[in-house]
Formats: sequence, C-alpha cells, structure tokens
Amino acid sequence: MRTISSIRSLLFEPFLLCLSASSYAQVSIGISVGYPPPPLPVYEQPICPEEGYIWTPGYWAWDGDDYFWVPGTWVPAPERGFFWTPAYWGWSGAVFVFHEGYWGPRVGFYGGINYGYGYFGRGYEGGRWDHDRFYYNRSVNNINVTEIHNTYNTTIINNNTTINRVSYNGGNGGIRARPSGEEETAGRERHIRPVGAQNQHFQEARSNQELRASVNHGKPPVAATARPGAFHDRNAMAAREAGGRYEPPSNRKANVDRPPNAGRPTHANELSPHERFAPPNTGNPRLDQKYQQQQEKLYAKQEQQHQKLQQKQEQEHQRLAQQNANDARRQQTEQRHQQQTQHLEQRHEQQRQQVQQKQQPPHQPKSRPDHP
Repeated sequence: MRTISSIRSLLFEPFLLCLSASSYAQVSIGISVGYPPPPLPVYEQPICPEEGYIWTPGYWAWDGDDYFWVPGTWVPAPERGFFWTPAYWGWSGAVFVFHEGYWGPRVGFYGGINYGYGYFGRGYEGGRWDHDRFYYNRSVNNINVTEIHNTYNTTIINNNTTINRVSYNGGNGGIRARPSGEEETAGRERHIRPVGAQNQHFQEARSNQELRASVNHGKPPVAATARPGAFHDRNAMAAREAGGRYEPPSNRKANVDRPPNAGRPTHANELSPHERFAPPNTGNPRLDQKYQQQQEKLYAKQEQQHQKLQQKQEQEHQRLAQQNANDARRQQTEQRHQQQTQHLEQRHEQQRQQVQQKQQPPHQPKSRPDHP
C-alpha cells in the first residue's frame, strides 16, 4: 500500500482539517494547532558543501504536543531547474495550518515569511539556474568561491522597513501577505515533495528533545547544518539568539485540533507512488516476462488513476477558493476527498494482491515416502 509521503508519514499525530482559503494550491498537511509557532531564531548559514546544493531554510514543525525546530540545511536539487518553496504556517480563521514545502520549476507562495538567505518573503534571491548548472548569489549565501566557481554577486535591497522574526502568515501578529498570480500558478505546477534526505533530516529533528520549543525556548542548539542530518558535524550552527519571546499557553494539548480519522490520508497528493512489484521468479523466463508486463500495466494504470483524482481534487480546491466558500462547504469537500482517496487506495491494494496471488508459483505437493 502507498505510504503517506514525507512529513505526513513521519509527523507525529497528523490532524485532519478542512483546507483553508490560505492554502493557495500548496499542499496543506492535515495538521492544525491552536496557537502560533515561535519566532524564527537568529542563526548563521553553514558554508555550502558542494555545487548543486540549494539552501532550504529552517522552520518550526509540530509533533502532537510541542513545536520543534527543523534546522535549515543544504540539499541537492532533485532535478535540474528545480527550486525549493519553503514550508510555512498559516492562520485558517480558527487554527494554524501547516503547508508543506516542495520542489518545483518556480518558487511558489510561502506565506510572505522572511526566512533570510535568499528567501525574503517573495521568490528566491539566492541563486539561479543556467542550463544545467546552478549559480549562487554570494551576497546572500555562504559560498567557498575557491571550490565553487559558478557564482555571481547581486545585492538585494529589502524595502520592508519592519524587521521581525514572525514565522506564520495571518492571524494576530502574523505576516499580512497574499499570493501573487505568478505564485498561484507556481503552486499548481508539477511538484516534488521533500526528498528522502529531507525526510530523514526531519525525523532526526523530531527525535531530538533539545530542538523542542519547550526545552530551548525558541533558541535551538542546532539551527542549521551543512548537510541533511549532520546535527553533530563541526559545521552545524547553533542559534545566536531566539527570534523573540515564546510563551505557549499552559494548556497546550487543549489547543490542538484532534478530529476523527486523524492520521489517515485526506488527498491524493498526500500519497507516494506505489512501490514496484518484486520481479517474478517462477523459473520460467517466458512466464516471468508475461507476469512482469502485467505488473507494469497495472502499475501504470493505477498511477494514471492517482493523477486523475489528484487533479480533480485540486480543481475543486481552486473553485472553493475562487467562490470564497464557507467552512461548512469546505469541510464537506474535505470529507468527500478523504473518502475518495481511501477508496482508491483500498481498490488499488486489492488489485495488487490479486495480481500477486495469480502469479504465485503452483503449489508442489510434498512427496510421501513409499510404504513398505
């Protein structure tokens, strides 16, 4: 069966909620919290480890009981020409909703959050692709120019006179930013969810008690790393200071939305591709080839159905946002999407089991000893 990909598969106790109007086609993970994340800590960017790595800024995540810091890190781009759109938290009108980061050909909306190092609230000023090579802007990145020569220097002028470390969009004290038309278009383009190295990095952060906000009070001892998961490397950077005062409510657990069916996939885009079938091995090469063709045909058909449902659900989200639908209608849509996604998964799993059962080698009866 498909596993729930990236953050949703690792995240703690995922929470289902209706998609807010502030999601703007970016993936809205089923996590909501009743109080905002801490301010962004102040930290230095580690030096870029090698050419082809792109900076992904740190952010506050949630583990079901407390916010914890996921350190910023350098990550190899999964495809040439792809950029990283950071994750962000956004106020939905009732709770703070987590919007997952993603890779894509353009940078989408990330809440207007100023993460620094090229991510100043809109787009990315830290580098650009030129054919198959990534060129780094030295004015916002820590680059060793003796080892990485594809660099340039463009000074970025920040016209925002209000400097803060706010880590969320909307709500009381949040960033007041809405997506541009270009950002909305970028959010609908083909994406790649966080890659394996990012997922492992996330899990390392989740298991590190010192990265919990209730322990570090907004000043994590590991704020950034040169490579994913390199928390103990000498190049790992501690936060210089907290971005501001962090005072969570005393009844933290009461501020967490825990609706029924929490932890179950809600949308088709929250699922990873099926794992490939194991190669048939019946001992008959011609039969193995036939079985493998059947497997590939089913795999392609299921992936096509998955993409079709994903497109349909995304179109419905866009119509809801355009029509400014009320919460009741949004919740009905989300419940229907969850049912659609789960029914599709159940049907796909049954089909895969049926194929595997049909392709089992015939049972050979045990030979009985001859009677005297």
